[in-house]
Amino acid sequence: MLKRVLIANRGEIALRVVRACRALQIESVAVCSEADVASMAVRAADRFVCIGPAPSKQSYLNADAVIGAALLAKADAIHPGYGFLAENSGFAARCEKAGLVFVGPDPQSISLMAEKARARQCAIEAGVPVVPGSGGDATTDKEALAQFADTIGYPVMIKAAAGGGGRGMTKVDLPEDFEQQALKAITEARGAFGDGRVYVEKCIENARHVEVQVLCDGKNDYLHLGERDCSVQRRHQKLIEETPSPGLSSKLRDELCAAAIKLCRAVSYRNAGTIEFLVDLAVGRFYFIEMNTRIQVEHPVTEMVSGIDLVAEQLRIAGGETISFAGSPPVMRGHSIECRINAEDPAQGFMPTPGRIEEFIMPGGPGIRVDTQCETGTVIPPFYDSMIAKVIAWGATRDAAIDRLIGALRATKIKGVMTTIPSALKILEHPEFREGKHHTRWFEQANLQH
Repeated sequence: MLKRVLIANRGEIALRVVRACRALQIESVAVCSEADVASMAVRAADRFVCIGPAPSKQSYLNADAVIGAALLAKADAIHPGYGFLAENSGFAARCEKAGLVFVGPDPQSISLMAEKARARQCAIEAGVPVVPGSGGDATTDKEALAQFADTIGYPVMIKAAAGGGGRGMTKVDLPEDFEQQALKAITEARGAFGDGRVYVEKCIENARHVEVQVLCDGKNDYLHLGERDCSVQRRHQKLIEETPSPGLSSKLRDELCAAAIKLCRAVSYRNAGTIEFLVDLAVGRFYFIEMNTRIQVEHPVTEMVSGIDLVAEQLRIAGGETISFAGSPPVMRGHSIECRINAEDPAQGFMPTPGRIEEFIMPGGPGIRVDTQCETGTVIPPFYDSMIAKVIAWGATRDAAIDRLIGALRATKIKGVMTTIPSALKILEHPEFREGKHHTRWFEQANLQH
């Protein structure tokens, strides 16, 4: 059992981990940059260590400072949250070398799944279907990539081998556009990940993005908690997440979850993670695209329908304990949907709007959950992600959950910075979304970005 955990992150996920630690009677140690010393997560933790100036490279991405803080605080473990060092295999290895438990998978699993081409090959070897593509032949050779694109036919997707999150990814509709788009993807991948290699996949038109939440101990228990639909996206960034995925048949859902567990077993995966798929509902097929070896931003939607505290389960697994529901899977009840509220201006191309929050009134009531570390007076700095809060609604049916989320967003009052609430309401109130006709390119095609 862990006794003291250092949280190597900031914002709402840091506060979320603090609360999970408290529920398990584990001491929490927050790290913070100079910009976050007065943050709610720091105030809520049992103790904190300031690790440097605001820029991430000098604080949250400074592995030496984070590990040094953990040793100074005599922590047993480090929880990385998401982003920053969460999927850095070198950091996980350094934690182990320093005698610290890394609350996540082992370095080998992170490394294997971090490179998308290698992860794809693992899926193939495990018998999990993948999108037709160049796979392990990731390269910066534009001519070789173009030749492969010709063999599988257009449209195609060019994807970065070393990362995700939409960076180094672009769609190509016509052969004459391939070289220019490949150069763009290679340049972006090199800038984002230090590795310009990319690969080509067949583009599945009007696909759903569906991910399976897994919890594994790396030995005996390889479990899942159903799927989440993350198809409403802007530039490959998720805007709305929900569970269960609308339009998915029971048979396809069972096959999807079974495939996720098959891949986890193949790599002896440990801790929480998500297996991500593209789903072609028109033909009833799904394809593996990547694995996220960490807790996800959208994990609350799964918690709302399952009653399982996923962060607490992460801590239990890291501490050598059994998964709490092993042998008795929870009953998944109703429908849950999440909206991310960012300090951005939709009318200005979603430009970030850092600043001081002058009024902050969040919704409540039955079936509503808000994950945030903001309050009146909080300053949204320009150095980090612009997310202010996540609002999650539960209902007995999908329609009930959507209606509840709309009501919650309309009751939300945030002054001082522009937010994405107007854009979210456009999505939720759109008849095609209500009918479950959305897909990964729907947001742009429905012209909802303004």
